[in-house]
Amino acid sequence: MILSYPPKFIQKVYPSLTWRIPTDKKNIYLTFDDGPTPEITSQVLDLLKEYNAKGTFFCLGKNIREYQDIFQRILKEGHKVGNHSNRHKNGWKNTTPDFLLDVEDFNKVYVSNLFRPPYGRMKNSQIKILKKKYKIIMWSILTMDYDQSVSSKSCAKIATSNWEKGSILVFHDSVKAANNMIFALEQVLLKAKKEGWNCPMIN
Repeated sequence: MILSYPPKFIQKVYPSLTWRIPTDKKNIYLTFDDGPTPEITSQVLDLLKEYNAKGTFFCLGKNIREYQDIFQRILKEGHKVGNHSNRHKNGWKNTTPDFLLDVEDFNKVYVSNLFRPPYGRMKNSQIKILKKKYKIIMWSILTMDYDQSVSSKSCAKIATSNWEKGSILVFHDSVKAANNMIFALEQVLLKAKKEGWNCPMIN
């Protein structure tokens, strides 16, 4: 079962992973997985610009290669890019060498100090190696935007609930998640503006 809010005991089991960003400021961190994607990533960028917010985009290497124009816009508008592997391999279902090779293949198109595992799944052997090179970013809130059984309103409720200083939210700038994601993202940005939360990128 996938939980929107990772239990505290899981976070304690994996202390080398980043579940929130330590800060005393009213900051939340908006992250986007699986892009860049034609039209959809552009909508995200338009919204972020409108609300003067920054995002951290955990891109796939294969998508960067295919959609260079959108990728360059991400960089030009001052957002952060993280490594989400080249082809979105599941760490649990692949050998450690195969998984690590897919992660390193991303570096042929862009080099980042941030990494987020596809599906949030890694073996301990993979974590041990990756944490030497990357800041591994997990999440505080998984918005469930990709789940077709979750309505846009429910997705927005998940995304706008249980914020703490330093919370990391996960969205997906993908075709499957598009409708839920755009609706929920705008609700998050509206709430942040109303309540005085900042949305910086992760460094």
